[in-house]
Amino acid sequence: MKVIFLKDVKGKGKKGEVKNVADGYAQNFLLKQGLAVEASNAAMSSLSAQKKKEEKLAEEELQQAKKLKEELEKLTVELTAKSGEGGRLFGSITSKQIAEALQKKHSIKIDKRKIELEDAIRALGYTKVPVKLHSEVTASLNVHVKEGN
Repeated sequence: MKVIFLKDVKGKGKKGEVKNVADGYAQNFLLKQGLAVEASNAAMSSLSAQKKKEEKLAEEELQQAKKLKEELEKLTVELTAKSGEGGRLFGSITSKQIAEALQKKHSIKIDKRKIELEDAIRALGYTKVPVKLHSEVTASLNVHVKEGN
């Protein structure tokens, strides 16, 4: 029996796949558990429509990420910190502080986990910080750390 998987089933198939499985397995397990539906013409057409919709959403998401990248690369986030001799900070600037400053000053909400800061900033001056907006889009954000009291 041909079925369309509605959820991932370990060892059998992933969501959206069309596969041929044993009739008993399909009727007694997959269909009863709601893990799959029989691959009728109507089900196949709704699957293709759903895939088109998902592709369109993924494309829109990519376009939004590219737009946000352009916006971020024009900005400079300014943070103040106490520092000692030679511009070395007491403490450090973390991705959480950068995300909060973006939210406060520029009203751009970015998850701190998307800010790919390898190590916290520990010196005054300008730093380029990579921000992963999408699997295909990474922006470079300017962070300016200046002397504060």
